[in-house]
Amino acid sequence: MKLFIGNQNYSSWSLRAWLIFSQHNLSVEVCKLKLFTDEFYQQLESITPTAKVPTLVDGNTPIWDSLAILEYVSEQHLQGKGWPEDPSQRAKARSLASEMHSGFFALRDELPMNCRAKRVVSLSANAEKEIARIDAIWSEQMAENGAGWLFGDWSIADAMYAPVALRFQTYDIPLSSLAKQYQQKVLSSPAIQTWLEQASLETDIVEEDEAGIERA
Repeated sequence: MKLFIGNQNYSSWSLRAWLIFSQHNLSVEVCKLKLFTDEFYQQLESITPTAKVPTLVDGNTPIWDSLAILEYVSEQHLQGKGWPEDPSQRAKARSLASEMHSGFFALRDELPMNCRAKRVVSLSANAEKEIARIDAIWSEQMAENGAGWLFGDWSIADAMYAPVALRFQTYDIPLSSLAKQYQQKVLSSPAIQTWLEQASLETDIVEEDEAGIERA
């Protein structure tokens, strides 16, 4: 398998797809492309109709959406272990993952992922509402499942929310105690630490993702 990703400092969707390989120690060749460069589009144009990352190629099968990649890997290589075993919990995990996949537009616009940065931003009312919703999700799952992952064991739902934990760190977003507990679980995980180490080696600047001003 070959996984095409973008700059690790900025590409939240790439992180989501990459995490399932790291969490389950699955063998994959990672090809990192610099966002918005000629090489980026030239490499991807013959592989995926969207010319976006992440894209996974497994044999002759291309998969070009983060959630589709996570579903494919769970189904084809993990015997479905990317989701909780209990049907009710699995349904909830899928709902939460899809909520992130298709929503939270203000948060994405105003708090772009920027792992190296420490920034301050002015938030809109919509962004604050979305942050409150994520805090509620994390708090509810921690209350139900203890101080672990959202559904006890790591799942695709955790992959979908991992970049948000990084965003909240970059912009120093205050969280309730249980939500903060979950954020720290994500940030301290070996997979995220590896991602951050690799992101720290990058020197490229994507101006559109350099939001806010430096904080002390």
